[in-house]
Amino acid sequence: MNNRLPPAWSKHLKSGVTPKSRWPQASPPQPSLQKQDSLARAQADDALLKKAYECQQAKRLDEAQDLCFQVLARTPNHPLALYIMGTVCLGYDDEAALRYFARAVGEEPRNPYYHLSLGEAYGKLSEFSAAVKHIQYALQVQPDLVEALCALGGVYTQFDKPDLALPLYEKALRIKRDHPKARIGIAAALTGLGRMDEAASYLKEAIERRIDVAAAYYDLVQTRKFTEEPAEFQSILRELNRPGLKPEAKASLNYAAGKVENDLKRYAAAFGHFKKAKQAEGHKFDIDRYRRFIDLTIETFTPDFFAVRSGYGNSSEAPVFVVGMPRSGTTLTEQICASHPEVHGAGELSKLRRVANAIGLQASASDFDKPITTITEGLSKTLAEEHLSYLRERAPTARRIIDKMPHNFELVGLLSLLFPKARIIHCRRDAIDNCVSCYVLPFSSTHGYNTDLQTLGLYYREYDRLMRHWNEVFSGRIFENRYETLVEDQEAQSRRLIDYLGLPWNDACLRFFDREGAVTTPSRWQVRQPVYRSSVRRWKNFEAEITPLIGALGDLAEL
Repeated sequence: MNNRLPPAWSKHLKSGVTPKSRWPQASPPQPSLQKQDSLARAQADDALLKKAYECQQAKRLDEAQDLCFQVLARTPNHPLALYIMGTVCLGYDDEAALRYFARAVGEEPRNPYYHLSLGEAYGKLSEFSAAVKHIQYALQVQPDLVEALCALGGVYTQFDKPDLALPLYEKALRIKRDHPKARIGIAAALTGLGRMDEAASYLKEAIERRIDVAAAYYDLVQTRKFTEEPAEFQSILRELNRPGLKPEAKASLNYAAGKVENDLKRYAAAFGHFKKAKQAEGHKFDIDRYRRFIDLTIETFTPDFFAVRSGYGNSSEAPVFVVGMPRSGTTLTEQICASHPEVHGAGELSKLRRVANAIGLQASASDFDKPITTITEGLSKTLAEEHLSYLRERAPTARRIIDKMPHNFELVGLLSLLFPKARIIHCRRDAIDNCVSCYVLPFSSTHGYNTDLQTLGLYYREYDRLMRHWNEVFSGRIFENRYETLVEDQEAQSRRLIDYLGLPWNDACLRFFDREGAVTTPSRWQVRQPVYRSSVRRWKNFEAEITPLIGALGDLAEL
């Protein structure tokens, strides 16, 4: 969620004090009833929005939303109410946030903060051009707006242009040396470029200057693998004992401590920290609702469904979808393929999810009948063409463009409807290893299944059930890339991958770790190294702690 609101609140909210007359009058004229009503309404709106702001800052989002709704009921296009609603929605309903920010921009088209937040919302939704456009406009209006410099740097880092991000962060730091987003952001850009030592220097300085300490420690321990206890470790433990620590800081510090302990092979202590991090996050997940969503997907997308829609979509072979559970090798797979000169790795894109949400193919749906009937042959071609343009924006000449959003495994039916000739690479990994690798990392609240070991195991079973269905519907079409096979014989499996993509072999694919470009997923350290086998059967290190996970996985757990 975005807690930023425009500064100088008084400039945006009227004080309500009646201005003094500019000349003496024995009996000042009374304003008309209409003006009195308008003034009273404005004052009431301002009072409600001040309360909404306080609630938003305190993360009492339901209260903030209700207060904004009261204002919008009286003043339907109140720009500040629309803006606050956007900040409330950002993070859990980004589509709604986008609409609110766009309406605020429509009301005050020269407000840099509204453009900035609209650009950030576009960035969250993987809309690169729109994100850059609005954040750049904010900087045109206010060139030294540090938040906008950092936001644009973040977008460039996210979309494989960290070289463009660096000067933006450098400028931000010249303006405000201790700005946390600038400090952490420049380290992220350097990390994305593989310049780990420089990133570490910025993070250490951030810690010394007490700038976003928890996040800085977490990022710092990701920059290398430890073979002996670093000096920072005891500092992390001291930070954890500070009174009044916020939940997000407690989570970040426990993840950092757990990572160091794990590197040092102190596995029981590491797992204890990971468990505390999960408790601090407190995410929830409704596994029963998710199971119904998988049922609906399987019941809807059958061989007969596709047989009667054989003319749908676009026949382009450019799109490649790398799917699977998070931490199953999707980043490694993308990096190997994208090292080929005719392949572009676009990272994790949310475009397909946006299309699915727009037509109603989501976990909250009670049935898929209505969403499916809306997808006519004409609409399928339009959606496919828009999606292809979206991909081409990133790589106009590439023969293959990879979207490695892992959870597109839920949307294989939709993507196959839009792109019947798209290639689908399914990354599969040992079930216990895969789940443990998820559990020890911070995921957002949208991945609430990752908070509890039993729920995580049950979720994995639903993922496996759906992938088995897709393999039956699209027999022989989906390439299964086993993580263990890849690390056992990288060259042989890499050659199979490139062959599946329909491209000639290129030796650059064997040196993917030398590839320039940003890596912004939790795998950013590993993919800067040659293929390693240390993650195979890693779960054995935690065997005593993961009994609930093994029980939930059932017959999928290969003991």
